[in-house]
Amino acid sequence: MGTSPESLVTAVAAVDVAGDGVGRIVRPADRLLRPAPGPVLQAEGRSVPRVVEGYVWGAMTSGGWAKATWALLFPFSLANVAHWMLPSIPSGHRAARVLGVVSRSLLRLAALLLTVLLVTQAAVVSLDLLAAQCLAPGTDCLTAVPDWLRRTYPFRQAVGLLPVLLAIFVLHRISSVAWETAAAPNPPAAPPNTKVEFPGRNLVADPDTPALRTLHLVAALATVALLPLGGPFRMPDAVLDRVLWLVALGVLGFALLAVLLLDDPRGAAPERAGRLLRAGLGRVPRALLLAVGTALVVGAGAVTRLPNPLSGAGTTVESLAGALIAVVVLLGLVLVPAALIARRTWSALPRDLRPWAGGWMSVPVLAVAALLGGGFGAGLAITVRKLVGSAEIRLPTGYEQVTLLWGAGAAIGVAVALPALAVAGARLLRRAGYDMVDLLHEDRPADRAVAQRAWRLAGWQRRNLHRVLLAAAGVLSAGAGIAVSMRVAGIDPPGWMAPLSAVGILTLGVLAATLLRAVYTAAQEPSAGRRLGIVADLACFWPREAHPTVPPCYALKVAPELAARAVEHLREPSTRVVLTGHSQGSLLVAVAAGRLLDSLNEPERHRIGIVMTGSQLQWAYARAFPGVVPHGSLGGLAGMLGTRWRSLCRGTDPVGGAVTTWGRQVCDGKLLGTGFRPDGTVGPLPAAVPSPTGALVLGGDHWLPDPMRGPFPGRRWAAGVLGHGNYTSDPEWDRAVALAAGLDPAAPASSGLPWPRGPL
Repeated sequence: MGTSPESLVTAVAAVDVAGDGVGRIVRPADRLLRPAPGPVLQAEGRSVPRVVEGYVWGAMTSGGWAKATWALLFPFSLANVAHWMLPSIPSGHRAARVLGVVSRSLLRLAALLLTVLLVTQAAVVSLDLLAAQCLAPGTDCLTAVPDWLRRTYPFRQAVGLLPVLLAIFVLHRISSVAWETAAAPNPPAAPPNTKVEFPGRNLVADPDTPALRTLHLVAALATVALLPLGGPFRMPDAVLDRVLWLVALGVLGFALLAVLLLDDPRGAAPERAGRLLRAGLGRVPRALLLAVGTALVVGAGAVTRLPNPLSGAGTTVESLAGALIAVVVLLGLVLVPAALIARRTWSALPRDLRPWAGGWMSVPVLAVAALLGGGFGAGLAITVRKLVGSAEIRLPTGYEQVTLLWGAGAAIGVAVALPALAVAGARLLRRAGYDMVDLLHEDRPADRAVAQRAWRLAGWQRRNLHRVLLAAAGVLSAGAGIAVSMRVAGIDPPGWMAPLSAVGILTLGVLAATLLRAVYTAAQEPSAGRRLGIVADLACFWPREAHPTVPPCYALKVAPELAARAVEHLREPSTRVVLTGHSQGSLLVAVAAGRLLDSLNEPERHRIGIVMTGSQLQWAYARAFPGVVPHGSLGGLAGMLGTRWRSLCRGTDPVGGAVTTWGRQVCDGKLLGTGFRPDGTVGPLPAAVPSPTGALVLGGDHWLPDPMRGPFPGRRWAAGVLGHGNYTSDPEWDRAVALAAGLDPAAPASSGLPWPRGPL
């Protein structure tokens, strides 16, 4: 999120002590910018020396034009995220394994169709709207271009095809960047969508990514080549045109078939066709395929005179959109039995811990990706037509249905949102107060009233985030259903639907303009870049699987380097290491800790601990990604760490929540709940214990009063409701760090512990 090194280590100045400039390990610095020791930790009646280090990965997700333009790939990123949302496959279940293979294949096919659709829509703008129509000789569009230049061959062909080729080249460059590091390798490959012992155990790079990248780009090139030849459904009359048309159609068909057969090699039993494809798509064949695709585009542009307008543009876009919708629907049908089979792995969990949408969440996410991608392409065409200001430019026929789709979606969204918000607001106001607030602010009535309002709002956001996402997908899908039904039935929109098309045009224009403006402001203004970086942090965490043309995954670099740095410190036999992570960092800490516990010996494991603040690990990640961060993997992590896993929580935090406990309730003035016990089992926990700082400690969760108590002389303090930020300012922070280190913050100096005494 653009966090600075100084704020990360809570210091006035910070300096690098390790890293490669992209992943930076920093420490607090003194006035001469030399690494300085951290504040001592008071534990066991003595001062324990402490070294504070921070890992800064902001350079991988924010900063500059290159990373700002990644926002344009957001539909691709959503399609890739949908892969990691697939339900887990119960071990030994043959039908579930087959459904998993089919689901992954359909996701890869949908991702390829999405790439081809967006590139084709970009080609419609440059090749059809601008080159074929706007720059046609004799038109009054862009009058600054002289008529003799319009008639000069191949001026219009170059204007139409060069931007598309440049866009495909940019996609190739973006998808070729990787943040992996050979110095700290990732663990051995694990089968996809299978049960994992620790969080993120199957987060590894897919070796098929280069092959998938080539298939995406070649399919896009072949489709662009078909546009000036009349589209995929009409064979040209000229012999040379016909040869190019047949080759382009064959290349496109090969790419579509290959993504279906090229299953992840970590799967249980890849098909023979997949093995043959993997062997045949080496470096040289991939280069040859890209060369053939580029030659097809150049050849198709050279032999045609660009009719006004292009005859096959509308049918090509419509067929791609229809195929994408069909694949999304088919995936939804396949995931119904897959989710029902996977239900046996989580049916015993409380409702608040079960996967969102019953493990079916990847379908609405993929649907939103498809609709956003198609909408952005149509919005770009509408915006360009408005900018050139010519009434002679005609959009492809199918774009009328796209505007109707978004207009109907906007109308349905408003019709649903207004009463839903009214009901939600009324329920929020009538909701009973949280008893935990009374315990945390027992002697502060003013803070109690403020905290109750913040708890209600934050709790509503955490409980209903997935419902809002499902509602958005449902509204857009309803609009798509109306538009597609009318198009298939050949029904022209009646007059009373004209306002919906107008609303759709306005919505699509605003969508395209807003996204382009976000890219510009993110590259120019640091604050906007940080806001866009939040989205990048979420989307770029996941390795390339379903879609190879997405920004590189930083987790493949951060987690192993973080684990490797911890191993360096553990070489000192008297040193203990506590990994701390805030918000998204808590997921990285969980993945790194799981890899450490999987590789360290038993004595070293007892010198590892973790502290999380504002974490979404339980309420969001375990429910949205049941195959990557299942609830059982959190139990495995808790069983290995015991009391050395601590989490700071605030009920006022709309993003973070509890990590190790659930089912909390107040009974007879005591906070009770269920959670992970120190031995790794699950069950009722002892009543929460008030800490000296005013927090309530239930299991491994430290519930902090917000607003904070104080101010106190000599202590850091922050006023107001802090919500998701500034956890390190709470005095409970040091207590949690001491407990995660295996130290007793309240023990006298004479107490003995089985672990060696030394620095932290």
